[in-house]
Formats: sequence, C-alpha cells, structure tokens
Amino acid sequence: MGLTQHHPFDPLSGDEIAAAVEAIRKYQSGQLLFNAVTLHEPRKKEMLRWLEHPSEGNKPARIADVTVILPDGAVYDGLVDLKTRKVQKWEKLDGLQPIITPEELCQVEEIVRKDPKVIEQCEISGIPKSEMHKVYCDPWTIGYDERFGSNIRLQQALMYYRPDPDTFQYQYPLDFCPIYDGAKKEIIHIDIPSVRRPLSKQKAIDYTPRYINENGGYRKDIKPINITQPEGVSFTMNGRVLSWQNFKFHIGFNYKEGIVLNHITFTDKGIERPIFYRLSLSEMVVPYGAPEHPHQRKHAFDLGEYGAGYMANSLALGCDCKGVIHYLDADFAARDGSIRTIKNAICIHEEDNGILFKHTDFRDDSVTVTRARKLIVQQIFTAANYEYACQWVFHQDGTIQPEIKLTGILNTYALNEGEEAGPWGTEVYPQVNAHNHQHLFCLRVNPMIDGVNNTVNMVDTVASEAPVGSPQNKYGNAFYAKKTKLRTSGQAKTDYNGATSRTWEMVNENKLHPYSKKPASYKLVSREVPGLLPKEGSLVWKRAGFARHAVHVTPYRDDELWAAGRHVPQTSGEPSQGLPEWIAEGTASTENTDIVLWHTFGVTHIPAPEDFPIMPVEPMTLLLRPRNFFTNNPCMDVPPSYSITPTQVAEKKGALDQSDKVSQLAFGGKSCCSGGNAAARL
Repeated sequence: MGLTQHHPFDPLSGDEIAAAVEAIRKYQSGQLLFNAVTLHEPRKKEMLRWLEHPSEGNKPARIADVTVILPDGAVYDGLVDLKTRKVQKWEKLDGLQPIITPEELCQVEEIVRKDPKVIEQCEISGIPKSEMHKVYCDPWTIGYDERFGSNIRLQQALMYYRPDPDTFQYQYPLDFCPIYDGAKKEIIHIDIPSVRRPLSKQKAIDYTPRYINENGGYRKDIKPINITQPEGVSFTMNGRVLSWQNFKFHIGFNYKEGIVLNHITFTDKGIERPIFYRLSLSEMVVPYGAPEHPHQRKHAFDLGEYGAGYMANSLALGCDCKGVIHYLDADFAARDGSIRTIKNAICIHEEDNGILFKHTDFRDDSVTVTRARKLIVQQIFTAANYEYACQWVFHQDGTIQPEIKLTGILNTYALNEGEEAGPWGTEVYPQVNAHNHQHLFCLRVNPMIDGVNNTVNMVDTVASEAPVGSPQNKYGNAFYAKKTKLRTSGQAKTDYNGATSRTWEMVNENKLHPYSKKPASYKLVSREVPGLLPKEGSLVWKRAGFARHAVHVTPYRDDELWAAGRHVPQTSGEPSQGLPEWIAEGTASTENTDIVLWHTFGVTHIPAPEDFPIMPVEPMTLLLRPRNFFTNNPCMDVPPSYSITPTQVAEKKGALDQSDKVSQLAFGGKSCCSGGNAAARL
C-alpha cells in the first residue's frame, strides 16, 4: 500500500499511523500498547531548505514518532521511517511514564465500581452497594506521590455520586481517593481523610433542559442572530495551508498540543515575509491551593499528562462554531494500534470584528470608516471537568491573537453540613467546596521575523530619570520605552510588570525600518500573567519549572517542544524537566540567533457561586503585534464601509458607500449612511 503525498508539516494520516504500527509490531514482539503515534517534525534546517525551494528531491522524510508500553510496563520511544517502513530508533525509558490515553481514563471507573474496598468506603459515605452504578470518578494522573514513585503507572480517582442519569455528579463529591494501578488494573490504595464527610443530601441543581424547564424555563426574549456569507468565505485552503488577508500558514495538529501553526507569513506589497516558524500551546498546569493531603496532588498538566489533541471535542456546526465553517479532522492511534478519528477537531471561520479604523473630521464631518473581520482557527478540548476553547485569531492588520476561553464545571470536594470552606476554597453550593486554583498556560513562539536570526527585548514604559526642572525634563512629563536586550537564556528569565506596561519584542536587528530606524519586530502584549502561587520548593514549583517566570528565551533546538518535558506523568521535579533542564546555567546566547520565546500566562480562579453548576466562559487573551514591521498601516487597502472626503462634502457629491445592505435600524427609520442615503449627511 502506497502512502499519499503530504506536506512535510501535515499530521500523520490514518494510513501512515497504520504503517508505523505495523513496522513496530514487526520489530518488537508482544502485546504492545500504543501510547502515541505522531509526526516527528522535520529538522528545521531541512525544512527551511524545502520551504525555499519546494520539490520532491529535497522534501524532508516522513518520520513517525512512537511511544509504546510493553506488557511488563516497560516504556519505549521509537522512530519509524514511513518510506522504508524501518524502525530508526528504539529506546527504553527508565523511570518515566508517558501521557495518559483516553482508553486508560475510561478503564478506571468500572474498576472502581467493582473494588471491595471502594464499595466499603461508599457505604461509609452513605451509598448502598446496590447503587454503585451511580458512583463516578474523574481519573487524574497521580501527579507525583513519593509513596509510589514513578515506575508504577498510576492514576488517582476523584470520586462523585450521580443520583439520577441527568444529574451532574460534581455537586455530590465523595471524600476519599482511590489509587489505580494501570498495569495491574486494580485499586492499590485509598486515601481516606481524618475528618469524614458523608454524601450530601442536598437537593440537586442542574443546567440541563429538564431542570431549567422545571424551574421557570428558558428566557423567551432572545431572537436569532444569523451569520451569512452569501459569496462564501474569504480564505482558501491548499491542503492544510491556509491563505487569508495576506496571511499564509500551515495548520497542524498533534495529540499533545492540539493545533500547531507553522511557517506563518504575511504578503507585504507583493513580498511574502516570514513572521513565525512555529506557534503552539506547549503546556499548562492547574495547581490547586488546598494544602490538605491528598489535594497537593491536584496540579494537572493537561497537555503533557492527557493531551489537548487526545481530548479534543468533535465540533458541531452552529454551536461550537457559527457561520460558514471549514473543518479539519484528526487521526490518532488507539492503544491497540487501530485508528481513532476525531471528526471536526478544528473549525475555521470568519467573524465580523467591529471597526478596523475610523476618523471623522469635526470641521466638515468628512469621515472614513472601515470594518474589520477576523479569522479564527479553533479547537475545544475537555479535561475532565473543564473545557478549554483554544483560538488562534488573525487580524487584517497583521496581529495574531491567541485566546483561550475557560468553561465547564468546577472541580469540587465535600463539606460537612455547617462546615466552612475556609480560606482555600468557596462553598459554591450547600456542602460543595470548590478549591482555589490557577490555570497557567505556556505559549511556545519560534519567531522568524524576516529571517531566523532574532533577539528579544524587554520593554518597560518608564518616566525619565531626569529630575523636574532639568534641561532634559523641565516640566517633568517625559517618559519613554526602556529596552533591555535579553542576551542569554539566563538573563531572559523575566516576569511581568503591570506598573511599566511591560511587553517583550522579538526583533530582527538586521532589518531596520526606513522611517523609525527601529528593527522590524513582533511584540508580545500580555497582561493576564499571574505568578505561580505555590512556593519555591513545592512539588508544583519543581514539576512546572516553565511557570516560574512569565518569559523564558532559549536558543532553538529541534525537539525542544514541550515546556515541561516530553514525558510528564509522575515526574518528581528532581531534577526539573523541560525549560529548567534546557536553560541549565543560562549561559547560552539568545542574541541575533534562532530563538524560542516561552510565555506563561493565565488566570487565578477564586471560585464563586456564579461559577456553579456550570461556568460562564472566562476569556484570556494576548497579542502578537507588528511593530516597525510594515512601512505604515498595512490594512488601508481594506475597502471602507463608508467614506466621504472633504472635497466631496464641499462639492455636495456622494460618498463611497460600501456599508452592508442587511443591517437595519432596530425600530425603523432611516440611517444617514446606508442604502444610498449619503446625501442626508450633506
């Protein structure tokens, strides 16, 4: 069977995954469990040569990156050449556990329900043995527990009760936590608190239609909003390469990061200019703030331990994505080596984005107004109780806006009647304690601003050092952008400072702007940057080294993709994997070379009753903005919605009126600038 020709950045197809599985089975005997089969990304130097001169002759080889677990629990990493079907690498890993797969998560609940000791604890909590089918659990990786180490593949089961099939379980948390051995498929321990908290008898609250209709019903004053594009979309797809409003980029997808964007360029006055080689969400950690055992284990690395790709939702037209939509599917290897396809894993669409630019001259009422649109590349993944909508938003002015929207359900724990949640949580519903926690995401940015040799400057807006009354600052009002060049990976470990509106700019010092004489750059603007609250020396601090600072910068190296390391489950943090390991002594140069910027941003969540039983979306956003990159405003060629010049006003001539003919006044009447009524302005 021959394999279809692919762009080198394309994710592995189902056929390629099957070929890699077949090659591994020929190479290694036994009942193999396929943890991951994904694209081994082309070496960057090879890829850049191909991007400059694309041809079959210099096309990078298609290589599958494979992680396998043997029957005895041994873990192997391998590489398979998909053209020759040969195994190029086969390496046994000691003391490491790879990502937890969806199949492993699904196994735990049935084991838990049948375990005699779990049944005993349920009975102590007030659940009869006959109702074990109403007991549910969210399997989490154990994080790290020194009692068990990392050689046994473990999960912890966060326990809940669901009295009715349509009643969500998080309002009935149980107070004990079983530990599951994935190799033996059995419960090996149960953590039981010193203070017992039996099952709540509170009346259920739900967000389902049945509950809403029984409690007053839905709002009846909402009328439809429709998004139409009668002439179709403004983007084109060539395979997985998307072109839109001068942007061009490849859309990849893998089991761990989900969406990966490669080779992002912008056509500026006919010249295709590179901006970024690779953008992705590299890792995240969700540390919880309750100090009592075993809650210290609740600090999920949702990408490194479970995978944004593996947990991706199949998106629905008109619900997750509204308008005129293009979808991309995702293929993965199941544990048995078969192919698992997530339909509609990525949705791509345009949205109106308000005003792009506008100016009205108060002297004569001349005006130009141009409306904006944005392109959204989105996935949504579910990590147990939480949903994360990850959007890559492209704007017509060259800005790229990564945005994450949090929703879903709070992780909860039991309270006794009359017990206070204390400072570490909030009683969001009677006898339901939602612990304080953080969501910290690490964005990986490999800039390519007009070429691979880039530098990062930290930029702080500060008042002039010159005193008031001095010749340099006579009136005391002077301020400027103070730039600090981050020359080494050690110096580049920097934090956010809201007092100085701190930003970081990725610059090409070899490309100066003709007017400003400043280097071409893209600026990272990010203001939702809470520091990691667990203290230095804590388990989270050791394991999530990437979250110790808002920004790290490292020299580019192939395969340094994931901020917490390649295999995250059950790492102790001694030593810290990922960024701390790669930075080491911090002496590597990050000046005028191929670099990677790692940015940790997020939110600290102190739960409130308004977050329960299901959370309204909380968005987090940041910007990658061009600065001194374009000669001037790059979107002036976007047709205006309405424009009348001073000359047209003086001559009482008509205006350029491209306003849409669908918009209308809500309560009747006529608009001054639509439907040919421009004369009304004169």
